[in-house]
Amino acid sequence: MREMSYLSTNPYKGTRDFFPAEKRLQSWMFQKIRNVVSGFGYLEYDGPLFEPFELYAAKSGEELVSQQLYSLKDKGDRHIAARPEMTPTLARMVASRINEEPRPVRWFSIPNCWRYERPQRGRLREFWQLNVDVLGGERRFGDAELIQLAVEIFRAFGGEKFLEIRVNSRSLVDHVFRSEMGLSEVQARAVAKLLDAKDKMKPEEFTGRLAEQGLGASQLGILEKFFATSLETLATDFPGEASAEIVALFATLEKLGVTSTVRFDPKIMRGLDYYTGVVFEAFDVSPENNRALFGGGRYDNLLGLFSKNELSGTGFGLGDVTLQNFLETHGLLPNFESFYDLYCVCADEAAWFAVQRELPAWREAGLRVLMPLALGSFKSQFKEADRFKAPYTLVVGEEELKSGDWVLKDMRSGEQTKLRASELLSRLVVKGSQKS
Repeated sequence: MREMSYLSTNPYKGTRDFFPAEKRLQSWMFQKIRNVVSGFGYLEYDGPLFEPFELYAAKSGEELVSQQLYSLKDKGDRHIAARPEMTPTLARMVASRINEEPRPVRWFSIPNCWRYERPQRGRLREFWQLNVDVLGGERRFGDAELIQLAVEIFRAFGGEKFLEIRVNSRSLVDHVFRSEMGLSEVQARAVAKLLDAKDKMKPEEFTGRLAEQGLGASQLGILEKFFATSLETLATDFPGEASAEIVALFATLEKLGVTSTVRFDPKIMRGLDYYTGVVFEAFDVSPENNRALFGGGRYDNLLGLFSKNELSGTGFGLGDVTLQNFLETHGLLPNFESFYDLYCVCADEAAWFAVQRELPAWREAGLRVLMPLALGSFKSQFKEADRFKAPYTLVVGEEELKSGDWVLKDMRSGEQTKLRASELLSRLVVKGSQKS
């Protein structure tokens, strides 16, 4: 007899199964985020998982499109792709209602996204990512609000002391590259990509790659001077509109009380091609998890792909894997109590149906009640209550059914109380059993 070949129980590489405990944790993180972002007046939106391939080819980075994009031809021979990020979809949606939506547009989403890359700590092929964007309004205020909002998210988790947000400006970088160093557009783009990947290269490799782009000694000197400049010397070292914008942004952030978490860093580039103004990247500064956490920036011409309308925006994205790793590192994850409030132990069908008649009122009040689906012995039902970690059991046997006095047992202390069915709800609420 041939042995049956079974399918693997493992998920696709770079993805995760969300069993109830993992899903509960993810939902907890997302609800914390929603509370903060909604408090700033942002509205939640969503879009399709698949978009036309051209949407990403036009506006996402070359590496993302050529190496990381999940793309296919559908049955209508249309070239489509699974979203690797949400900003192009946001731009398409805003452009479709550019004259209908009140401005500034403040939207957020937590979509799942796909990128084909090597799975590693903090980076998977399927992930969920918070995206927060504001389009319209004064640029300085929009940039400052997004940075302030990001800090508040980490404060809500108790992790702001481990956070550092490093800020730069792509328009400042472009000014230095083009006006100060005299680089061509092709050279400037290549150097920006090298700088974004600088930490992944050895110093001699980085210098050699710059030389391959034709940078001479004087240009390298200007680049080193730029890297060494501070916020205090920026306006003097590299005067112009872009440096003035950065100085004004930090003055605004100081008045908002978030400058202890934010600093100017001329090495921050951000890899996506659509950034045009202020860019920022957040890092965990603790040795245990010293890595980038999220990033974002300003884009001025993203809507131009869909119409002649222009609307400047700022946004950032925070991945759920990176956030969870951060929270785990710093011991900021909750110890969840049992999901359930009550397990009902029933002697027979008569008791089972008697409890069922009371359940609608209990559940409407918010109690999470488990009913046995097999009426075994009391001992076996109590074992099931333990397996589900129910904090309370309600015991209804033949005697309890006759007298109307049911038994509520606290599974942690062993305390038992006799009460009428009508008293159960107030007793559990008083004991604090309900959970949000």
